[in-house]
Amino acid sequence: MNRDAVTDASVVQTEAAPVSREAAEEAVRTLLLWAGDDPDREGLVDTPRRVVKAYEEFFAGYHIDPAAYLERTFEETNGYDEMVVLRDIEFVSHCEHHVVPIIGKAHVAYLPNRRVVGISKIARVVEAYARRLQIQERLTSQIANAIERAIQPRGTAVVIEAEHQCMTTRGVMKPGVSMVTSRMLGAFRDNAKTRLEFESIIGKRPANRD
Repeated sequence: MNRDAVTDASVVQTEAAPVSREAAEEAVRTLLLWAGDDPDREGLVDTPRRVVKAYEEFFAGYHIDPAAYLERTFEETNGYDEMVVLRDIEFVSHCEHHVVPIIGKAHVAYLPNRRVVGISKIARVVEAYARRLQIQERLTSQIANAIERAIQPRGTAVVIEAEHQCMTTRGVMKPGVSMVTSRMLGAFRDNAKTRLEFESIIGKRPANRD
């Protein structure tokens, strides 16, 4: 991970106010006490360390510049100019309001304008933005905007469908409810036929258009 490569404005961690690992683990101990348990009992004694380690994985996206994945492009496409679509990119993010999982799939498409990018790089962009505290609407826009800026295609489309555990495991308690968001740019916004082709490929008709 390149810890100096973070460029996105949504990044909340700052170099001016670093938090030590020890302080983070102590915060977990405090929460365990607040919840009513004993952080010194056998089953919990290593929990603060494990939680901090898990957070390093959950929020690794703060130390990644997603645009860096898209820097290398290819022009030897033999004139290919049709839609490129990646379906069902699974991800796990975390709701910034309750810090509980958002579990879903992203569908990403673009119309090449002379250049294409490795498909694994698109999946990595999804992962990088997902591994931050998020709301789904922003996550959708960030992915689309990053692709649009980096490879300047004739159009970019992102659809995300996800289940939010802040809604399914607490509060209104409605399991099985999924949220669908979309971000359509260029030809996908301006050309209904192009948009419908994309929706047909991914098997969805997005409920939210941006």
